Amino acid sequence: MTFRKLEPTRRSVLKSGISLGATAAVSAPFVNHAWAQDVSYDGEVFDAGGATLNIGEWGGGWEEFVRSALTDQFEKDFNCKINWDSSFPWFPKFVTQGPQDPVFDIANWNLPNLTQTKQAGDYFLSVDEVRENVPNAADCWSFAFASGAGVTWAYMPYVYAYRTDSGPAPSSFRDFWDDRFANKRGTYGTENGLMHAFFMATAQEFGTDQYDMNAAFEALENAMPMKVSEFTFNMLSLIERGEVDIAVHIEGEALSLKRKGVPMDVWLWDSRPILTQTKTISRYSDPMQKKLAFALLNRTLGAQFLNAFGDEFLWRPTNAKASITAQLAEAGVMNTPDAVEDFWVPDWDFFVENKLEITDRLNQIFGL
Repeated sequence: MTFRKLEPTRRSVLKSGISLGATAAVSAPFVNHAWAQDVSYDGEVFDAGGATLNIGEWGGGWEEFVRSALTDQFEKDFNCKINWDSSFPWFPKFVTQGPQDPVFDIANWNLPNLTQTKQAGDYFLSVDEVRENVPNAADCWSFAFASGAGVTWAYMPYVYAYRTDSGPAPSSFRDFWDDRFANKRGTYGTENGLMHAFFMATAQEFGTDQYDMNAAFEALENAMPMKVSEFTFNMLSLIERGEVDIAVHIEGEALSLKRKGVPMDVWLWDSRPILTQTKTISRYSDPMQKKLAFALLNRTLGAQFLNAFGDEFLWRPTNAKASITAQLAEAGVMNTPDAVEDFWVPDWDFFVENKLEITDRLNQIFGL
C-alpha cells in the first residue's frame, strides 16, 4: 500500500502552529469536563443506560441496510438510542460547533471531506487511540489507518466503467484518451471526490508523481470534450443509454449496472487508487458516547457485518478475516496480503491544501 506525505511547508507549519496554539488555549478551562475522563473499551457488551449516540452517515438505501444489519440490534444490546443524521456535508457542522462540542460522536466519511475537517482542528481521536479500544481493528489491513484520524472499514477501487459493445476493452489508464472515445468520455464536476482522485491519478500517469498538477491539467484539457456529471448514479444512466462509452467510476457501483444486463464491465486503473469509507470518533464526546462509539466501530469492523454489507453493495472489506462477496470472488477478487498490497491511498492532505487552485482551473477546462 502506497501512502506518501509531503514534507511540511512553511504555510502548513504555521497553520499547524496556530491550530495547536488555539487548541491549547481553549482546552485549559475544560480540564474538569466529562470528556477529560479516560475511556476504554474491551469489546464486550455493556448497558449504556439509554444514552443517545449521535452519528453522521449516509441515508437512503444505505441507512436502511445498516440499520437492519447493524444498528437496530446494537441499540438493543447496549441499551442506547442512535440519532442518525444523513444531511451531508459534515464539515460545516463540525466547524460551526467546534471540537469541544462535537455534532457527532462517530461519523462516516470519504477521505477528502475527512481531511478537510482534520486540518481544521482537534476534532478526532488518533488512529492509535482508536486501535487501542477497538479490538477488531487488529485484523485490518494497514491501509485502513492511512487517514491518521479514523479507521477505513470498506473500500472500492476506482475503475473505468466501459461499454463492452464500444470496441476493445481498455488495457491502460491512457486508453481513456483514445480518439474513439471523443465526446463519449465521462467524468465529474469539481465537487465530486471521484474527480479529485482522477485528477491525482492523471497527474501520476502523465507527470512525475501525483503532485504534478500542471501535467494533470494539460492531460484533462486534451481529454475534452467530456460528459461531466455531478453524481455516479447519473453517470450510470449515461452509460446505460449509450451516451458515454467509458467513464470514471467505482467498482461495485458500476458492476450493479452489469447485474441489470447492460453490456458493460470495469477495468481497474494501473495505479490502484481506492475510494474508502472511514469512521472517526470525536475526541471531545462525553465518556458514555465515546465508549458507545468504540463499540459501534468494533461491530462495523466485524466480519459478520462486513460480509453482509459486501453482499449488498459490493464493497470490499478491510478486515482480513472478512470474505469477498460472491460476484467479486467469481471475478478473481481476493482478500489476501498479496491482493491488497498494491492499492494506493492518494495524498488527500495535498489535495485539500490545493483544492481552490485545482477547482478553479478544472472549472475553466470544463467550461463550468
